[in-house]
Amino acid sequence: MSTVASSEPRIRDVRVTGSEIIAHLLDGRVISVPLAWSWRLSDATPAQRARHRLIGGGQGVHWPDVDEDISVEGMLGGTPARRPRSSGKPLRQEPQRASNQRMQPTRRRSARG
Repeated sequence: MSTVASSEPRIRDVRVTGSEIIAHLLDGRVISVPLAWSWRLSDATPAQRARHRLIGGGQGVHWPDVDEDISVEGMLGGTPARRPRSSGKPLRQEPQRASNQRMQPTRRRSARG
């Protein structure tokens, strides 16, 4: 029985500083990207940045407090997250109805005459 070592990079540990996201890989490499590559982590508090978990067996990292996922492939490939554009317009909201109101079918008026 032969064992083939995985050539896919996997994260062993990650930490976020005030300027970088630093990942220690299982194969011994240490890679980092600018913190500005993740606008969610840039806007997060240090406590939110510290709370994370590995996902996909080390293929990525998830920060639940800010709903951010970063993959090792994205870090190696140089793929920063783009901040969504704001149109400057407020979001369209549907009119609210009181919860006890029900829509009733309209009655047809009988033709007089």
